[in-house]
Formats: sequence, structure tokens, C-alpha cells
Amino acid sequence: MPATPTRKTTALREKYTKTQIVNEIAENTGLTKKEVSAVLDELGIVIERHIKKRAVGEFTLPGLLKIKTVKKAATKAKKGVPNPFRPGETMDVAAKPASTRVKVLPLKKLKDMAL
Repeated sequence: MPATPTRKTTALREKYTKTQIVNEIAENTGLTKKEVSAVLDELGIVIERHIKKRAVGEFTLPGLLKIKTVKKAATKAKKGVPNPFRPGETMDVAAKPASTRVKVLPLKKLKDMAL
């Protein structure tokens, strides 16, 4: 099986809008703009299904990035904590409820693209 030909990529000076991204992908793949837009919308739905509550909590776009959820535990309120911004003073820290954060981690291929 022949190796896929590598395309020469040029650096862009301005970031693309969603429409520009859809147009570029449609132009380079031979798909219609409507098909490309449908693929991007479906990708969003697949990611949501992976990271929503009671789901697996992790989605990988092979070679590019990994999206995962991280559960942060609740913190108790604290009184008389030293103020890091004003030495010698104390402050009260409010309690925070448990929360879920979304982390996006670049994979090796994406890191190499930035070099």
C-alpha cells in the first residue's frame, strides 16, 4: 500500500472563522460544505456524549488532542489563613462545592506541529 502523500502546509497569519474552516476542508477534500458542517456538528455531539455526566469522561481525537474531565473535590471554609498578597494579615477562605473541569491535552503530533 503506498504511503499517503504529505501536503505542504503554509502558516496562516489570521485565525479562521468556522465558515472559513468549513470552506477550506470542503475545497481540499471534495466534500460539500454541508457535509463538512454536518461532520463537525456530529463531532461535537460525540465529544459531548463522552464527557457529559455519568459518561466515560475522556475523548481522544487521534494524533491531535485528548479531552478529559477532572473532578475537583469540595473544599471546606477556613478562617485565619495567611493572606498571600499581604504578609502579616489573615483572611477567611469561603467553602467551594465539588465541580468538574474540562481539560484539553495536546498529543505528540499536535505538539510537533507547533515546532
